[in-house]
Amino acid sequence: MEIKTATAALAALGQTTRLSVFRLLVEAGPEGRMVGEIAEALSLPGATLSFHLKELSNAGLIEGEQRGRYICYRADFGQMNELIEFLTHNCCGGKADKACLPAASKARKTRG
Repeated sequence: MEIKTATAALAALGQTTRLSVFRLLVEAGPEGRMVGEIAEALSLPGATLSFHLKELSNAGLIEGEQRGRYICYRADFGQMNELIEFLTHNCCGGKADKACLPAASKARKTRG
């Protein structure tokens, strides 16, 4: 991931509502959530939610899929993982134990 891409993603997540939307979509998994469900879960008016979804989408953190008249949004887990890898690249000075990696990353390293 390039620094410009990482900066855009972090800027998008650096706003309370967008971070809440993103976390909700991460929690939903690959199935995602319909726009109405997101609005209801976070008590957001449609126009406000639309603005934040656009910002997250432009940052490459989420993607939408048309389902009839409605749109289902899901987190882009590949992009999320690239951002985490970018942030933790060479953490702990490259030491083998990587004590500073997130717990999920450490578990993958011990299995793989």
